[in-house]
Amino acid sequence: MTNAAAGRVLRLALVGWGFGHLALGRRATGWALLIAEVASLAVVVVTSVLFAETTWYLLPYLAGMAFIVAWAAQAVAAYRGAQRSQGATQTAAVRSPAAAAAWLTLPLLLWGTGFWLIAAGNATPAAVVDRFVSAWSAVDAGDDTGFLSASFADRPELVAAAARASIEALRERCRSGQLSDDCGTSGTALLRDIRFEINSIGDSRAVAIAQLVRYERHAGRFLWLFETTELVPVHIGSVLRLELERVAGPLGAGRWLIMNATDLAAVPMV
Repeated sequence: MTNAAAGRVLRLALVGWGFGHLALGRRATGWALLIAEVASLAVVVVTSVLFAETTWYLLPYLAGMAFIVAWAAQAVAAYRGAQRSQGATQTAAVRSPAAAAAWLTLPLLLWGTGFWLIAAGNATPAAVVDRFVSAWSAVDAGDDTGFLSASFADRPELVAAAARASIEALRERCRSGQLSDDCGTSGTALLRDIRFEINSIGDSRAVAIAQLVRYERHAGRFLWLFETTELVPVHIGSVLRLELERVAGPLGAGRWLIMNATDLAAVPMV
């Protein structure tokens, strides 16, 4: 068998588990690998649906990585089996086997990076607050989709109402000159100087306070020798209070949700 033929076996193995072994005539192994691929893919899908948004978010991630590693392993096994079957000669292959195997980097990159863009949204209080912030400015423009279809709040309509009320209170303060001169009137501009402080209450509860800050320039020193200046956030007042709770998820996993939201922007600020 030539290296070119062994490379063809590798390419077939990369298309699907067991295809390379079937090309070698190893039907039992080939069909077993093909069935294992379907079963493994089902495990990745099921674990992703059940646990991707829970505290067990690493389970589907690791399952997906293991799937890709097994994909590469069976392809390498088929390629080496092809080389050993009759002793591969050193004729040049039309396509490099290494170049063919490099295609596996695509699913590796897609899963390794794309997973974190859509998963773990309810895994921690910080992740839930981050999703809340993404939807906060949109609700000011009348788009409640980010809240009403959200999976990060127990009562999304209550959270949306509190978020809208806090923005309205900030807008009034902006118009009356109580905020910075460039505070603007859009939700994005008003929320520019908001930062969240998250405090845990035990293992299953947390409170996140949205604080309005201004930045002041303070003198400092670098390496105790060089005079420098740094921007230091100064607390002006609290804008919104979010109460989070860890609720039970599938098979004992947990999900963090916003259980209550309270508008604090109407309270006098310093």
